[in-house]
Amino acid sequence: MTNRLAIILFVLILALLVADGTLNDGAATLFMLKKFAKLTEWMAFWR
Repeated sequence: MTNRLAIILFVLILALLVADGTLNDGAATLFMLKKFAKLTEWMAFWR
């Protein structure tokens, strides 16, 4: 991955997080974090 591509991805993710925070009060981010926590627990079980 080149530096240019990494910067573009970072700016895109940051813009999506800001848009979610302003337009949706962060509900989508909270939902994804909860799903990630459940995935982490599930992966720990199989370890």
